[in-house]
Amino acid sequence: MNFDKTPRKIKKMFDKIAPQYDFWNNIISFYTHIYIKKAAIRALTIKPNSKVLDLCSGSGDLSRIAKDMEPSIESFGVDFSEKMINIAKTKAPNTVFSLQDATNTDFEDSYFDYILMGFGLRNIEDRKKALKEVFRLLKKGGYFLHIDFGCKNFLSTIYDFAILLLTKLFSGNEKAYKYLIKSKNQFPSPNELVKEFNNCGFEVKKINFCCCKLISYQILIKN
Repeated sequence: MNFDKTPRKIKKMFDKIAPQYDFWNNIISFYTHIYIKKAAIRALTIKPNSKVLDLCSGSGDLSRIAKDMEPSIESFGVDFSEKMINIAKTKAPNTVFSLQDATNTDFEDSYFDYILMGFGLRNIEDRKKALKEVFRLLKKGGYFLHIDFGCKNFLSTIYDFAILLLTKLFSGNEKAYKYLIKSKNQFPSPNELVKEFNNCGFEVKKINFCCCKLISYQILIKN
């Protein structure tokens, strides 16, 4: 089943859920999303004084974690939801955040050593355009970290049901979380994504699965 992923629609949705976004992320993941994000960024072994971009930054978790792990980096964050950016600025005050479209940013070519993206690519209408933009922004040999849900299995089905029930009863944003579950389930599998990444010029360095394969992350290198 297809659904509306136009930038206007997605921006409006994330602006609406921004005030409760971190709270529900913690509840529905049992706080494991922070552990996973830390593990994935740690695997990058970010070098001192690097330029790092958090693309589709949301509330700024990846920016904050990267800066905590390597304080010398120049940290930037991009999102098209103003309310998410406002939250991110409070969580990661040493990161420069800006309102931009992830498929068409105003940064120079080959500007970043690392680009981070957590659970953002599936909310972009034109994935290929977004990946081309990542490729454009990275220096040769630069790294792109992509984090999202992994394999669809029995546990993921239970997870979906629990999320929909909890958010229906308590969040007041049932429609938004229905969309997020649909976007998760319609997103390509990790192996399918690897093919898309390769077609855009990336070499996949590592694919890891966490939490019974519910979450995956890929570390990619710009050839």
